[in-house]
Amino acid sequence: MPPEVHHSGAEPAILPTLKRFLPYLWPKDSPGLRGRLTLSGLLVLLAKGGALLVPFAYKAVVDRMSGDTPGALAIILLLVGAYILARFAGVAFDSLRRVAFERVGQTATHRLASRTFEHLHKLSLRYHLSRRTGEVTKVVERGTKTIDTMIYFLLFNIAPTVVELVVVLVVFYMKLGIGSVLATVFMVWLYIFFTRKVTDWRNHLRQEMNDLDTRAIGRSVDSLLNYETVKYFGAEDRETARYSHAVQTYARAAEKSENSLGFLNIGQAFITNAMMLGAMLYTVWLWDSGDLTVGDLVLVNGLLMQLFRPLDLLGMVYRMIRQGLIDMAAMFDLMDTEPEIVDAPGALPLAVEHGRVEFQDVRFAYHEDRTILHGISFAVPAGHTLALVGPSGAGKSTIGRLLFRFYDPQSGRILIDGQDIAQVQQASLRDQIGIVPQDTVLFNDTIGYNIAYGKHGATGDEVEEAARGAAIDGFIAQLPQGYDTQVGERGLKLSGGEKQRVAIARTLLKNPPILILDEATSALDSRTEDAIQETLDRIARRRTTLIVAHRLSTVTHADEIIVLDHGRIAERGNHAALLAQDGLYAEMWRRQAEERETQQAAE
Repeated sequence: MPPEVHHSGAEPAILPTLKRFLPYLWPKDSPGLRGRLTLSGLLVLLAKGGALLVPFAYKAVVDRMSGDTPGALAIILLLVGAYILARFAGVAFDSLRRVAFERVGQTATHRLASRTFEHLHKLSLRYHLSRRTGEVTKVVERGTKTIDTMIYFLLFNIAPTVVELVVVLVVFYMKLGIGSVLATVFMVWLYIFFTRKVTDWRNHLRQEMNDLDTRAIGRSVDSLLNYETVKYFGAEDRETARYSHAVQTYARAAEKSENSLGFLNIGQAFITNAMMLGAMLYTVWLWDSGDLTVGDLVLVNGLLMQLFRPLDLLGMVYRMIRQGLIDMAAMFDLMDTEPEIVDAPGALPLAVEHGRVEFQDVRFAYHEDRTILHGISFAVPAGHTLALVGPSGAGKSTIGRLLFRFYDPQSGRILIDGQDIAQVQQASLRDQIGIVPQDTVLFNDTIGYNIAYGKHGATGDEVEEAARGAAIDGFIAQLPQGYDTQVGERGLKLSGGEKQRVAIARTLLKNPPILILDEATSALDSRTEDAIQETLDRIARRRTTLIVAHRLSTVTHADEIIVLDHGRIAERGNHAALLAQDGLYAEMWRRQAEERETQQAAE
């Protein structure tokens, strides 16, 4: 069974996750993108440098205006201009960084999303039948969307903040001594420690709040969907009470979550203001002693304000990075899921010259404790038609899946023109086989698109010819938008019979040498079935055809009919021979004949 796609509750290690991501951010095959990333890093440093120059320029202006440093008015005006220029440079370089980096981030997102999507299509049918589709798509969506967030906070928030902290510590060491450096380091550590602990607590509260919100919404939707049942039992007050309790519980959790934000902000403000108070008192004391100027007081204040600005966002940054790591790790876990069916080393393309299909003692089980096929052997000569019939669960459709190599048998071989399909390229194998499935699922696009899907680059004339062959051209001609008519999600705007005819047209357009008809007319009325059956009979004459059927009347023309029962061949022969045996096939024939007679009498 495939693994679950959700990630464990443990926080993933940052270095292994980032190591997986870095090749997308620093692609070896794209020096232009690497140059943009380098330029972005340089612009970050220039922006931070411009921002850090602001307090120094402000200090120089204040010193000259206060008389601590004599200077002419012109010099003061120049310093004011430098102060404004430094402020502008900080904003300008940061904006240029965004322009330079945008293509890098978008390209990394595009490549990672495309690689993940490609990998999902390589995974086996077993995985896709067992997956939760919504969960898988959410993992991919979250993993790709978090890339920009991770890049921004790691490269353009945390890294510049570290640089800024180093500059502040150097200035403090030069101006205030080693004691101020140690005090600043301790206060920053305390700020980070406090923010992380409280943020972890808040994340737990927020998760609880979200769960309760989901539960409250679920209660309301469930109650409204069962409106008639509520009315039948006069349970309006009961439902209102249940919903009110759910909403009240959510309100209490939301209140606790919001209050925790206030506690976080108060704690952060206390630490930063305590740091500011200590630094400013110490600076004033040194000024009073004559060791510092008034401008130095402004400088210390400006540097601390610069440092506090990114620290104020630390709680959000930590939460976003932690969630981003979880989302990216979940997507990488998905990408690490190994495909069950892979091409053999050195596999060659399948070469179909005649189209003979042969099963040799094939045994297969979806699960170890339940065997579906017990040593099935048969051969379909080129251009012949073989029908597979039998009760539900006998293994008829499984044979078609094995022929497409959606699964590999536990033992035995499947051959096409003498070539073991396990030793050829999967793409070439599936290119030579067409199928009209029992349950037709269409893309949420136009009818024309869904028919043309059978052949890449098909022309409009080819699509229309295939539609005529499937007896759906008349229906399409009656639609206002014709072949441009939207079929809706999974083709739900079409009836079952119309979807089946689209599937038949799609396979006619593919024009494969080997054809599988898996209950190809099961969703059609008897009149339409007769019309399409004639078309299917005609195209099958030129192909090797396997028919999986429940209605025996659709396979009487087959060259050979195999009756499966509990994964074994119970009977085989043509229609007349099987009726003469008076076995399982004859019993099924009589029962279906009685059903047809009853249905015709009712009509």
